[in-house]
Amino acid sequence: MEKKEYNKLVRDYFPELMKEKGKIVEFEILDGSQYSEKLMAKFNEEVEKFRNAGTDRLLGEIVDLLEVVYAIADHRGITESEVEFMRQLKKTRSGGFRKKIMLKTIEEKS
Repeated sequence: MEKKEYNKLVRDYFPELMKEKGKIVEFEILDGSQYSEKLMAKFNEEVEKFRNAGTDRLLGEIVDLLEVVYAIADHRGITESEVEFMRQLKKTRSGGFRKKIMLKTIEEKS
């Protein structure tokens, strides 16, 4: 049997799901600083997967990216509802990105 090394953050039920498939799984529970480091690596991994996703996988990659963002927020003491409240507040104040506006320059008036 081939043993493959990953050393990356996975979703909470992943070890159990692999065991149910008959795999032998080795894992550890990370401390705060290790978890923070692996969360940032996971964020970068998910951004890359999102960038390369075809249309058939796009929604799944957006969901994975969002889950990592929520985990980062939670690790820093911010709830999902606080994230959503602030997102809505910023959207109300400044808008979203639906108008596809690209800022080119700003010049100070004299």
